[in-house]
Amino acid sequence: MKSLKVLGNKKVVAIFLLSGLVVLMAFSIKDDLAATMKKMKSEKASVMKKHQDLLSERYDLSDRPSDIKMSGNKKFVQKDVRVKLPQGVNWEQLASMKPEDIQEKGYWPKGFYPLPHPNHPEGGMIFPQTHIDEIKKQEGRDLTRFDLDFDLPGHLLPEFPSPMYLTTRPDLGDVSKGQLVTIKNYYELFKDILNPKQLDGLRLLVTPFPQQQFNATDDRRSEFASLGVTCFDCHTNGHSNGATHLVGDIRPQEFRHRLDVPTLRGVNIQRLFGSQRALKTVEDFTEFEQRAAYFDGDITLAAKKGMNILERGSQVHFMSEFQELMDFPPAPKLDLYRRLNPEKASKSELNGEMIFFGKAKCGNCHQAPYYTDNLMHNLKVERFYKPQMINGMMASADGPIKTFPLRGIKDSPPYMHDGRLLTLEDVVEFFNLVQGIKLTAQEKQDLVAFMKTL
Repeated sequence: MKSLKVLGNKKVVAIFLLSGLVVLMAFSIKDDLAATMKKMKSEKASVMKKHQDLLSERYDLSDRPSDIKMSGNKKFVQKDVRVKLPQGVNWEQLASMKPEDIQEKGYWPKGFYPLPHPNHPEGGMIFPQTHIDEIKKQEGRDLTRFDLDFDLPGHLLPEFPSPMYLTTRPDLGDVSKGQLVTIKNYYELFKDILNPKQLDGLRLLVTPFPQQQFNATDDRRSEFASLGVTCFDCHTNGHSNGATHLVGDIRPQEFRHRLDVPTLRGVNIQRLFGSQRALKTVEDFTEFEQRAAYFDGDITLAAKKGMNILERGSQVHFMSEFQELMDFPPAPKLDLYRRLNPEKASKSELNGEMIFFGKAKCGNCHQAPYYTDNLMHNLKVERFYKPQMINGMMASADGPIKTFPLRGIKDSPPYMHDGRLLTLEDVVEFFNLVQGIKLTAQEKQDLVAFMKTL
């Protein structure tokens, strides 16, 4: 830093010398919170209606459970294709068309376009109401935003609270005992399961720290000054509650991607972290989240709002060591190599496995035993549509995305990095078009049945 000058008590201008270039970074927290809150509250209904209209135009949001439950046995997996088709065309007709023809005729289903944030120009973390209510009950900490509500219905999200499995104690099953793990109960739940270093890592994962929308400054989106958020406010019990926000490392704002919170189950077998960042260790990712992602990549605002600098040699290491213990859920129909056991699987599931590794080419990227190749791939979905602005988001090229593991996939709706696909049936239709593989109706059904066994 070459100089730091405070102008009054409102504005800080910092000049940094980076690689021989002088970069001027300025920030100002000057808007009156009461006025901002009043304005955004008055606009909230219209903002949410615009987004809900978009969702209704894209999807069938009804509650239609299948007969398969998620691994915690508390919630049924939703079924059926929910993406609405363009008028005058069916899935079979679409599958027979070339990408350029689909683009020219405007036949790309709207539910297959990138999904915007409920208020894309504003962005920020938004939590499902079930999580908000439980955190308020346990800690008295309020994760409600005065300007926005979460957008997707609860039946289309992961079960809450999700079970937690440890690689070190598979004999215990759900070590959370059906509870949402928080700063209030983590010690009693884990003091006899973890060593002191792992226990401290878990403590940090459930400790609230300042974040862009939830902090003590006047520039926030919570009505009351807040301690912030925890890692497990999104990755509940080391899994996901479906919370959403925008990635922090893309500009301008309209090109930022909505991010559906991925599960942390099985991070011990992963070699890339972040849907596009491709960070190489979970330690890198843990530190990156606190230093940058929590504040939309804006280090000046992070400093003003109270960024928590994690010490790499102890805190980051402890947090990462615990994360490496989080296991995938049980899959009783899979054998030691995580392929189907013929004696336990149905005919449809066995046929789906054959399609998965054969005609559908899923296994090219999602390889057993964990159903990932730990690489990144560019599907080039933009072949099917023309770039366009959707509720403040520019729908264009996604670029390369990491291959997420499919173990336990039935527990992790919605799907894709931005949550644009609501069910596994939607996933099959999406990849059937993108890959041009022309699956039959029965093959699609069998493929879904197989993925539910993972």
